[in-house]
Amino acid sequence: MSRPHVSAAAVEACLRERLQPEELQVNDDSAAHAGHAGAREGSHLSVRIVSARFAGLGRVARHRLVYDALSTLMPQGIHALAIDARAPAEP
Repeated sequence: MSRPHVSAAAVEACLRERLQPEELQVNDDSAAHAGHAGAREGSHLSVRIVSARFAGLGRVARHRLVYDALSTLMPQGIHALAIDARAPAEP
């Protein structure tokens, strides 16, 4: 039985609301994972986000903020999430 997939647009809306990013790009990479067991478990997404909320935080803390922001969407059908989270001054 497959789970529903969460759209990139839903993830983008949620991150914009909760983290007020200066830059945000959300890609649905699910098609590249078609055929592997996790493809039935939900969406495969990649996120590049630049937010002042990440200033002074390490990688793990930044990822926690992203996961916390997406906490209502994760169980609805996100199988994998690749995160590139940066503060505005970072390249």
